Amino acid sequence: MSRAIAIIGGTGPQGMGLALRWARAGETVTIGSRDAARAQLAAQKIRERVVGAEAQVSGLQNSAAVAATDLLVLTVPFEGAPVLLKQLKPAFRPRSVLLDTTVPLAASVGGRASRTLGVWQGSAAQQTAELVSKGVSVVAAFHNVSAEVLNSDDDLDCDVIVCSDDPKATQTAIELAVKIPRLRGIDGGKLENARIVEQITALLIGLNIRYGGHAGLRITGLSESAYKSA
Repeated sequence: MSRAIAIIGGTGPQGMGLALRWARAGETVTIGSRDAARAQLAAQKIRERVVGAEAQVSGLQNSAAVAATDLLVLTVPFEGAPVLLKQLKPAFRPRSVLLDTTVPLAASVGGRASRTLGVWQGSAAQQTAELVSKGVSVVAAFHNVSAEVLNSDDDLDCDVIVCSDDPKATQTAIELAVKIPRLRGIDGGKLENARIVEQITALLIGLNIRYGGHAGLRITGLSESAYKSA
């Protein structure tokens, strides 16, 4: 069953790209922002790009977006996530699922984008799990999908590795991944594995800088049952 998706901090490149792709798939999407007017403008831009159907995309202030649904995606820069999550904590619905796409890149504190920062909890996703309301299931996903390609009209060509301590939340994230053409979802195990997936993002950025392009990640050599696709 389809559920409305709220993208927290959705006016950045990653959030806008995911909103565009899910809107094209016919999903109902709310873009959240600190500024409701900015969120509404972003939603209008997405609606103008979706051809052939009326896009169900709206914009709200972050707390209102979180309160409106129990399926959430966090796309803010890593350094801003802790403060924002603490502010939004009262707005989370019980048993919500929160997909965390954030990566602790050194660029966020003036370092190199191709290097990750150490996180005391182990990963950005594990930090998020400590900050959200009790009962909210955190899933690490969509780290290795190029924001630039998401925002284009080009086909994507990569896998989405999903990590969570909640199997139902993992399945929800995989289902969201395969709504985007040519993406596959793979269960990457417990949330603690998110630290590995986050570090791969820095590696891909380094490859893009070195060779030019928009590198993605494909996992090969597994049985067909491991790959969830549309």
